[in-house]
Amino acid sequence: MSKVEIIKRPAEQVSDDIKKSAWAAVIESLALMILGILFIVLQDSIIQVLAYIVGAFFIVKGGFQIINYFMVKGQNDFFNNGLLSGVVSVLIGIASLVIGEDIAHIFRIIIGIIIIYESLVRVNTATKLATAGVSAWKGIILLALIMLVLGIFITFNAGAVVVLVGWLMILTGIIGIIGDIVFIQHVNAVVSKLTSK
Repeated sequence: MSKVEIIKRPAEQVSDDIKKSAWAAVIESLALMILGILFIVLQDSIIQVLAYIVGAFFIVKGGFQIINYFMVKGQNDFFNNGLLSGVVSVLIGIASLVIGEDIAHIFRIIIGIIIIYESLVRVNTATKLATAGVSAWKGIILLALIMLVLGIFITFNAGAVVVLVGWLMILTGIIGIIGDIVFIQHVNAVVSKLTSK
């Protein structure tokens, strides 16, 4: 294998890994859009449904941890906290089922924080594109800033109604998909810039 091929191969692998990560981000944005559509279509009932899903998830997870603790003889392992973790998970699940609609406020904050995080990831993406000399970075930074504003609005606006949150989630998903696809199209330029001397 020639010296050029040895150098080129890792760069291609890095490019493939970055593309896979970017496509995973596209899937996350699609999931956010689907959740936003559910918010709009189901409106008030979505909160109760989410409370049941979250509650069931934590109860099943906690139950599994408790069973696993006793099945693998975890009680003899000084460092195994499976029993405590399982009991806490079950209690969180029960609380989620009991408080129901009140979980909407917590869920709204979580969604807002996720959107803020996604926007910061895209700011990082725009920075990488700018470093590589790709002019598309300006569009991505603009989309990222819009996402950031939407995330802050959802997080700190207690009056944000379910339908508005749904529309904002859809908009955020669209912005995320556009930004990620633009990045995927220019990933080779980014990798070549980063791997060149």
